[in-house]
Amino acid sequence: MSHEQVSYLELLARGAPAEAYDRPVLLARAAGAGPEALSGLEQAKQLALRVRAELEGRRRREAELSALFETAHDLSGLRDLDAVLRAIVQRARSLLGTEVAYLSLNDPAAGDTYMRVTEGSVSARFQQLRLGMGEGLGGLVAQTARPYVTDGYLDDERFRHTRAIDSGVRDEGLVAILGVPLMLGSQVIGVLFAADRRARVFEREQVALLASFAAHAAVAIDTANLLAETRNALAELERANAIIRDHSAVIERASGVHDRLTELVLHGGGVQDVAGAVSQVLDGTVEFAEPDAPALAGVEFSGADGHAVRHADDWVVAVSAGGELLGALVLRGHPALDPVDRRTLERAAMVTSLLLLARRSAGEAEQRVRGELLDDLLDSPGRDPRLLRERAARLRADLDAPHVVLAARVDAQAAGGGDRATADRQRLWSAASHLAATRHGLAATRDGGTVLLLPMGPDGSAPELARQAARHLGATLREPVTVGASAPVVAPAGTPGSVAAAYAEARRCVEALRLLGRSGEGAAAPDLGFLGLLLADTGDIGGFVQRTIGPVADYDERRGTDLVRTLDAYFASGMSPARTKDHLHVHVNTVAQRLERIGRLLGADWQSPARALEIQLALRLHAISGAVVR
Repeated sequence: MSHEQVSYLELLARGAPAEAYDRPVLLARAAGAGPEALSGLEQAKQLALRVRAELEGRRRREAELSALFETAHDLSGLRDLDAVLRAIVQRARSLLGTEVAYLSLNDPAAGDTYMRVTEGSVSARFQQLRLGMGEGLGGLVAQTARPYVTDGYLDDERFRHTRAIDSGVRDEGLVAILGVPLMLGSQVIGVLFAADRRARVFEREQVALLASFAAHAAVAIDTANLLAETRNALAELERANAIIRDHSAVIERASGVHDRLTELVLHGGGVQDVAGAVSQVLDGTVEFAEPDAPALAGVEFSGADGHAVRHADDWVVAVSAGGELLGALVLRGHPALDPVDRRTLERAAMVTSLLLLARRSAGEAEQRVRGELLDDLLDSPGRDPRLLRERAARLRADLDAPHVVLAARVDAQAAGGGDRATADRQRLWSAASHLAATRHGLAATRDGGTVLLLPMGPDGSAPELARQAARHLGATLREPVTVGASAPVVAPAGTPGSVAAAYAEARRCVEALRLLGRSGEGAAAPDLGFLGLLLADTGDIGGFVQRTIGPVADYDERRGTDLVRTLDAYFASGMSPARTKDHLHVHVNTVAQRLERIGRLLGADWQSPARALEIQLALRLHAISGAVVR
């Protein structure tokens, strides 16, 4: 092997550039080598250049394979799609030796393609380009799903040029551009580009290499989309699992409450037992309130649907049956109530209503017995008092104590007629019977309404008992109930006939309240002034006089004044102070002073027509009876 041939091996070994391979031939020619030697050297040079080209190709393919391997590795650990696409574009630019590389994606909604990643770009206008399908080289690639290459873009007539695209390419200074499609199956999702700012020819191997990077980019995008869909599916699944867990917890809680309430009912639990159980479940305090309880003042229940309503810081749910308000459950100390707890409270109210109805059903027989006993007192005054006492004792009633007879009516306008009126009367009797049982009294239906015989109590009075009954029955029925009361019956068992007379008086009071426009109230004869005196059969003239002008008469007795006579003369003189002073033979100032004193004793409205009429009647009764008013 000649020295010159060895020199070619040295050139190959150190990777010398192609132009260095001409030097051994030139040196041999300068040294006067013959034609045969020069021909051998030329053959050795060509062989060395082929070996060099093969080695360069191998190194290039090795670099390409390494880059593709690194890209595949990036895909295997895909976390950030933008980072993977940026790496692909950077490697494509590096391996193809271009000044710029970029990637665009199709926008199906807008019907065009837009820049997603750029590398080596310096123009903002270029980086923000959007290409319509078929516009420019990239639009044509996206439309035809085929690679396209140009060595002079602006002068290439194969592409549909637009002002926006050409301006962007011109700003970036691009001349040669290669574009390959990003494919998912048969669908083009974008384009991968390599470009130079000078004219150049892209070889077939470079087109294939860029297509390989485009395939990796398409896989990355598809993988990212699948991961996103998977994450969304997992998130939806987690939400669904959370809902299922919540529903399971709700069902378990509801089942536990149902089992507990059922056990209470089966073991004979009462209303307070239900309230206590619900208090533990809801972590608050649940109380049962009667229909007329102060806790229910101002509460507007949501009709007959049994829903809990907010009242101040409490939750209240009606306990009702058949439109009748039996009471309410009040939850305290739990201002924030979720739907499950609300439903628990509402279910407890329903169970409470069932317990109350069951208790009422059990007591209806007793109520009928109470009604029969009261009917006998009203209709058969000749009954044996001993038998009456025995029957009353079985009902825990004491007919030897003072009682008051009450007549109750549902307001006529509210009641309407027909089936509604019948239903209201039935509800009134039911509520009155319950009231009578709790007060150790009697109740019965009579004359389109209800009659009650209730013990008065040591500190009670007939008017107050009538007002209490009107409030209680009205709150229970949620309709106005008018109640009239009789004077006290000292011992109904000893004088059965007095019950019927007292009932007649109570009915007259009810009618008087209706005529006076006071439906829905409770009153006795003393509340009705002289009208009550006319309605009552007690002959309580002294009581009427005392209630009407007693303060004036008492003042005369204590001070030795003459106010009663002045009052009588004032009305006899037509309420004229001038004529009154002539009648009494006193100065008019004296009359004025006495009238002022009378006003302070009787109240500022003593000269109103209604009060004046009662005062004049009391003066006449006082004069006729000759009674000394105490």
